[in-house]
Amino acid sequence: MTTNPKPNKAFKVKEESGENAAVLSDDELVSMSVRELNQHLRGLTKEEVIRLKQRRRTLKNRGYAASCRIKRVTQKEELERQRVELQQEVAKLARENRSMKLELDALRSKYEALQTFARTVARGPITPSKVATTSVITIVKSTEVSSSSVPFSAAS
Repeated sequence: MTTNPKPNKAFKVKEESGENAAVLSDDELVSMSVRELNQHLRGLTKEEVIRLKQRRRTLKNRGYAASCRIKRVTQKEELERQRVELQQEVAKLARENRSMKLELDALRSKYEALQTFARTVARGPITPSKVATTSVITIVKSTEVSSSSVPFSAAS
């Protein structure tokens, strides 16, 4: 294989005039396919080919790193938003839980009062002196409220 000195001279003239350097911008170098790059690298020296390929690799790596940073920041913002939402939901559920515990305690005490009343009724006839009128009214009102929400039995 013999090399033809004329193409090298023509290339050197191009190189000296700066035409070859201005032909490829960074954007063009990154966006062109490998096939296009290889066609463009024909006739260049081995050192120039290595330099252009290294420049292309560096530019591509910069692009990958930038997209990775953007993705990481976006993902961090999304996770932060979800964390705030979940904290708000946990606080809301804690408030509801406290409220339900208070309601449960109130219903439990009413249930126990009704059980006590039922036991006293089962033991014998009630005389007006045994049960005060206000307690009977309170018990009657509480049975209307709790009869639909809390089932109970006198046997328990």
